[in-house]
Amino acid sequence: MIDIIKHTAKKYIAETIEIRRFLHKNPELSFKEYQTSNFIQSILSKNKIPFTNGHVKTGVIAKIEGNNPGDKEILLRADMDALPIHEENQADYCSNNKGVMHACGHDVHSASLLGAGLILNELKSEFNGTIKLVFQPGEEKIPGGAKLMIKDGLLNNNPQACMAQHVYPDLQAGKVGFRSGIYMASADEIYVTVKGSGGHAALPHLLNDPVLMTSQIINNLQQIISRFNKPDNPSVLSFGYVEALGETNIIPDKVMLKGTFRTFDEDWRFKAHDKMKEIAHSICKSSGGSCDFDIKIGYPFLVNDKVVTENAKNTAIKFLGKENVIDLDLRMTSEDFAFISQERPSCFYRLGTGDGNTVKRLHTSSFDVNEECFSISSGLMASIAIDQIHK
Repeated sequence: MIDIIKHTAKKYIAETIEIRRFLHKNPELSFKEYQTSNFIQSILSKNKIPFTNGHVKTGVIAKIEGNNPGDKEILLRADMDALPIHEENQADYCSNNKGVMHACGHDVHSASLLGAGLILNELKSEFNGTIKLVFQPGEEKIPGGAKLMIKDGLLNNNPQACMAQHVYPDLQAGKVGFRSGIYMASADEIYVTVKGSGGHAALPHLLNDPVLMTSQIINNLQQIISRFNKPDNPSVLSFGYVEALGETNIIPDKVMLKGTFRTFDEDWRFKAHDKMKEIAHSICKSSGGSCDFDIKIGYPFLVNDKVVTENAKNTAIKFLGKENVIDLDLRMTSEDFAFISQERPSCFYRLGTGDGNTVKRLHTSSFDVNEECFSISSGLMASIAIDQIHK
């Protein structure tokens, strides 16, 4: 069967690359993927693949029904949204939308899923059951399109397995990576407003300095990781935004602070939230100030089902050869596919997109992929789906 899939996939590689380039040129931000959604629908319509639209506004769900469509269901998911980054690449398919860019490979994900859909549609007489293609909005923005689509009924048919792939610039194109069990961290956003009483920087004894309070909060909250967390539970607390609108001789009345907290333990996750607030409020109170401490709950940790992942990995070995399939390390990054993985047996794997030279990092203005990845991206996904539906 793999040889048939490979032969079929070759016919669609060039078209899949063109689809990706169109999507890359026309990126749209989270939950605003209207042109992207319409374009995906046009490809599905042209190939007579039935679908429904309007899921969480821009989401699209297509179904490819094989023999006995009610027998089993496998779900394949791709995200569609781009990031608020201005692209600095010089390729002729660079972003046409100023300040918006596909810097996380969601154009590759959507194009590859469409390519897999074209393959599966041609081979639907070769499998029993239904393979669902999910084009999801808003992966980059809390609460996450996956969570909202689940509320919209995405998993009501209880799919036997759910799959997604994600670009991986550290891995050469032509290779893929898998990891069973917990793979990616939960992620929550932290927003703090530290309030004091500002004034002349030469007269600090007359003030309650929110800048000093903020620096103490940043330093002391690291105790959350080093003293309150179990050493065998990876956790990260980072602050990437501090706004203190003072001057060389002016201490402001307030300071804004933003950060992220990530971990792999749900009980510890929420205990840490409470401890952060306790420490921050204590620091401010002791310094004559106060703070508003808000935590926006993000995505849970992502877990790959052992059996589903092992099956997918074995398919990849048959499709690519053992030398092109690697084992992945834990990642502190997050992904809203985690909501799906918490509900149904799932596998989230990595697609190599590197060229063996300079690594073009995700979420940067220079990110791009080696389009050799399309020689396997759609065919492998189709092969994994067919193998899984026959388990």
